[in-house]
Amino acid sequence: MSLLDLLLLLVIAGICGAIGRGVGGGFSKGGCLVSIAIGFIGALLGLWLARQMGLPELFTINLGGTAFPIVWSILGGAIFVALLGLIGRLGKKG
Repeated sequence: MSLLDLLLLLVIAGICGAIGRGVGGGFSKGGCLVSIAIGFIGALLGLWLARQMGLPELFTINLGGTAFPIVWSILGGAIFVALLGLIGRLGKKG
């Protein structure tokens, strides 16, 4: 994987994470780095859930031999952000 492939992967993860943040409840803390992290965490979570349910990888981008699942990254990111929002709300009540 070249440096350009890595930078493109970070940009794609950031876009997927930002979309996931918007869909999952608008978790507004953080910026670009948080979106990238949510994109990667969402890819791991979403791909794991898809494999557990026997679903195929819908839309992947291959960069330098690394496949990045776009749809599962967005859905996993949305689930992750929704869980963070739920945990944050439960912590404020106590």
